[in-house]
Amino acid sequence: MRHSLLTLMALTMAAPLFAESRQWKNADGSQSFNGEYVSKTEQRVTIRRDDGKTFEIDITRLSELDRTWIANYIAGEEAKNKPAEPDPNAVFDNLCFGDSKAAVTKKLKESKMLEAGIGEVFQGRTGLNGTYRTRKKIGGLQCELYFDWTGGGTLKEISLQTQSVPKEVYVNRLKATWEELAEILSTLHGKPVQAGDFPKIEDLDSDTFLPSHLWKVKGGSALLGATKQGATCMVIVRFTTKKIEPVELGP
Repeated sequence: MRHSLLTLMALTMAAPLFAESRQWKNADGSQSFNGEYVSKTEQRVTIRRDDGKTFEIDITRLSELDRTWIANYIAGEEAKNKPAEPDPNAVFDNLCFGDSKAAVTKKLKESKMLEAGIGEVFQGRTGLNGTYRTRKKIGGLQCELYFDWTGGGTLKEISLQTQSVPKEVYVNRLKATWEELAEILSTLHGKPVQAGDFPKIEDLDSDTFLPSHLWKVKGGSALLGATKQGATCMVIVRFTTKKIEPVELGP
């Protein structure tokens, strides 16, 4: 089954609810015990005692203070695990044109759809380019992120690049990724203002990006296409602040 980034963007990992051991009392306050809150259903609460034994108790048998604590604890955990509201100005994940390098770094670290491919020590030496990639494969390949900045240090371009593949397997390895990226971008940014066929290998020039699709995005444009670098090829998405107009792609 094909894994789409759209699925990952919509999902969050459900974290189990565990708390530190605390004192619990029964409804009339006549008895107490220490234990760790584990979970709750509509009527029952599961608690792990300090001796390691786990049991269920009807929530009505707990004190009002304990019931209030449970409600507050669950609300707090749900708030922590709730995904952040997407930025309406985001062009990819939660990244926006005009973000500072510090803001981009923070968003990358918090992202649910991207992961660091190398450690932070190496990031300090190499910068952000090529250090983050998609958690899920797109059309069977992971994509790495590259960034370009204005003179003032704000984000002006994002490139999403697939792994390079030998030109002999260009269609077999890259077309599925190209198709899925087109689907993702259309879902995020609407129908493309221009859409062409998968670029032919014979039309690719070395180190020249050949776009097939164009979208209008917040503050700029997004282009999907391919390029050749020596004996290898890759599919690329470029998010740029340039206002690119549709052009004739050929017959």
